[in-house]
Amino acid sequence: MTSEEKGSTSAKILYRPVGLVSSMVAGLAASALFRWVWKRASHGDAEDPPRALETDYPLREILVAAVAQGAIYAFVKALTDRGGARAFQRLTGEWPGS
Repeated sequence: MTSEEKGSTSAKILYRPVGLVSSMVAGLAASALFRWVWKRASHGDAEDPPRALETDYPLREILVAAVAQGAIYAFVKALTDRGGARAFQRLTGEWPGS
């Protein structure tokens, strides 16, 4: 087993606040990135992405926005989770994962 495969219980507990903060930062970063991408990719004057209950947009556009938002969020979240865990491991010598 490598240190990435099994983390100690104390490392998991110590990492929780770091993971919580990094998750919040990842959510904010993903939201900002999605708005930036949508603003440049969408046609028309709308700067904000469509929401599911807005009747001004066709279902196709709403679904494309939802898929793009989900993909961007998952990418940013994975990147920040992995980066945070690697930084924690460099600082403590312990991998915070399971």
